[in-house]
Amino acid sequence: MSLMMQHARLMLVDDEPANLRLLQRMLASHGYTNVEAIQDPREVLPRYRAQRPDLILLDLNMPHLSGFEVMAQLRALADPLLPPIVVLTAQPGRDFLLRALDAGARDYLTKPFDLNELAMRVRNLLQAHLAHRLLHDQAATLEALVRERTEEVRRTRLQVVQRLGRAAEYRDEETGHHILRMSHMAAHLARTVGWDDAAVELMLHAAPMHDIGKIGIPDAVLLKPGRFEPHEWEIMKTHATIGAQLLDGDDSDLLRMARDIAWTHHEKWDGSGYPRGLAGEDIPEAGRIVALADVFDALTSARPYKRAWPVEEAVALLREQRGRHFEPRLVDAFLDELPAMLAIRARWAEPAPAA
Repeated sequence: MSLMMQHARLMLVDDEPANLRLLQRMLASHGYTNVEAIQDPREVLPRYRAQRPDLILLDLNMPHLSGFEVMAQLRALADPLLPPIVVLTAQPGRDFLLRALDAGARDYLTKPFDLNELAMRVRNLLQAHLAHRLLHDQAATLEALVRERTEEVRRTRLQVVQRLGRAAEYRDEETGHHILRMSHMAAHLARTVGWDDAAVELMLHAAPMHDIGKIGIPDAVLLKPGRFEPHEWEIMKTHATIGAQLLDGDDSDLLRMARDIAWTHHEKWDGSGYPRGLAGEDIPEAGRIVALADVFDALTSARPYKRAWPVEEAVALLREQRGRHFEPRLVDAFLDELPAMLAIRARWAEPAPAA
């Protein structure tokens, strides 16, 4: 604190040069060397902005701008750390004192004043202001540190989620390009139906986890080239519940949404889906959105066991399943945004086969 006091910035504002010289000598005798003297009050605001002072000694009666007008200009800045202002004036009346204190002055001395008394008042006000500034700076530093650590945790959690999504891809015929396409389609559809930016970002990062439960499906079932036998299909359907169990127990918004998506993206609007047979708005909206994006991209993508459907055929199926598999409102919004969905599909198209 003593070092801060020595380097404290003081601003003197008085239209009388003699008064300024007297104040400078007094302050120098008490160790204050960083002192700026201003004779024209019109210079106070720009010089204040250029170098924030720690204390201001201010006259009231000056040409061009009075001390009251100077204080009004400073208060209009809404500076959270406005320095203390000590009014030095020849106006002894109580009305001036009250008006000055109401305008923002922290102290008020009438001329002629005792220089030692002024020095002590300056010291006390400076100590309080510098301590306040120190606490403010520490709070800002801590806040920045908390933001940095929070962002680090968010990035780490996001990387874990992305890697889990990739782990599921390695066990399936689906490619990372499908994951990219369907997650961006889902995010775009979410934005279209009114989700805010934060929720859309969550969707973008949670949607790739939709099939994470396939990690728990035996290879003999998951990688079977032909149609499933009834008992195999029952095993395959458990991937939705397995995915929800894998993602359960975390309180982050991201993993909660990923859990909902993994558990419900095979539910159907009419209640004929799995694993729980949910219907209508009992299905979380995130699951309803991903169901639509996932099916559309799967239909229009080639796989070793199927051809890619033409877009017109996939659109016809969406219309056919409107109100059955998919929520009607989402189908309408998806088709309204079909050009944007096709642009997403083109942007992350499958790479050409190697020669």
